[in-house]
Amino acid sequence: MPELPEVETVRRGLAPTMEGALLVRAELRRPDLRFPFPVNFSASVSGRRIVALSRRAKYLMIDLEGGDVIVAHLGMSGSFRIEAGEGPATPGAFHHPRGKDEKHDHVVFHLEGRSGPVRVIYNDPRRFGFMDLARRDTLSEHAFFRELGAEPTGNALDAAYLAARFDGKAQPLKAALLDQRTIAGLGNIYVCEALWRAGLSPLRAAGSLVDKRGRPRQGLLTLTEAIRQVIADAIAAGGSSLKDHIQADGSLGYFQHSFSVYDREGEACRTPGCDGTVARIVQAVRSTFFCPLCQK
Repeated sequence: MPELPEVETVRRGLAPTMEGALLVRAELRRPDLRFPFPVNFSASVSGRRIVALSRRAKYLMIDLEGGDVIVAHLGMSGSFRIEAGEGPATPGAFHHPRGKDEKHDHVVFHLEGRSGPVRVIYNDPRRFGFMDLARRDTLSEHAFFRELGAEPTGNALDAAYLAARFDGKAQPLKAALLDQRTIAGLGNIYVCEALWRAGLSPLRAAGSLVDKRGRPRQGLLTLTEAIRQVIADAIAAGGSSLKDHIQADGSLGYFQHSFSVYDREGEACRTPGCDGTVARIVQAVRSTFFCPLCQK
């Protein structure tokens, strides 16, 4: 599933085309994706100008004039592509074959942009993605958002914030970090990477990073910075390009080529001076990759 950096990459790729454009018509080619589209979805959004594109956790949000927001989730295999003129605009280097089977084109946003007509097409072979319509002024109370924690890219995430949530917890650190009520949008790949950078075992108790006074220990300070840095590095690199993830311009991300532990079972640990080997275990039905020697 695309994680936060992948969704941010898509947002940045779509913004130059969509922001300020008139959404002339939303064409729905089926009644549902993972969930049914909202009643009168097409009629409600058509004919309105797109004010801005933003992101919350793994959700892409398309703000329309009048205060409505299209909330989109890519699911497992969803992607957007931009087409203008006679054919698709698909610049970029491809590291995996890009799915463009039109039978999986489920939503087409027909736009009138600065340079004329353009189409933004949502393609989703597995149909685990979805779209909803919400009001911007009540978005924080929406079912998708009301329990989300701090963004890993924002100022709200610091060691004191995590200490307050980890204090007294015997829950494994990996599971605590994946709780979206604590950190919004942080997924399996980047949790593994952040824990490796911080030198912390995914198996240790989350509460062990908090002292008796409820203050963050040094390990939590290091982990907080590692989370922020690994997300920043992934966004800068364009996402991970795992499986079906595609950038909005048709190219694929490159961060997968600098993974240090994720999907590297049996390979040498990249920590300088460490002679360990990357191991894989299963936690809560998800693969965890880490170095048992240097992550304590």
